[in-house]
Amino acid sequence: MIKQVDSNRARLKRHGRIRNKIDGTAARPRLNVFRSARHIYAQLIDDAAGVTLGAASSLEKDFEGVGCNKEAARRVGAKIAEVAKAKGIEEVVFDRGGYIYHGRVKELAEGAREGGLKF
Repeated sequence: MIKQVDSNRARLKRHGRIRNKIDGTAARPRLNVFRSARHIYAQLIDDAAGVTLGAASSLEKDFEGVGCNKEAARRVGAKIAEVAKAKGIEEVVFDRGGYIYHGRVKELAEGAREGGLKF
């Protein structure tokens, strides 16, 4: 019998391993990335208090264009950097969410770095 690989379950296992090693604080929150087939999302999370400090996604009303390509991911990264700067945050811990650091995830990270975030 051939068993089909559940790629999302494998991603969640990778994400669990990553989350055991990194932790977000108020001074240096975790920049979490979620990638769906149609959109990309980013959140700044303070794990010590258990709150989300800010968020950006390609689903927002002022977002123009297609939400599932590299250009959109870079713009979401720049937007999350703006949100962080407004809150006085300059350094973050990058949480790639179990995804490979390639393509849209990499573009989001580079957009956030261009926006002024350090990680």
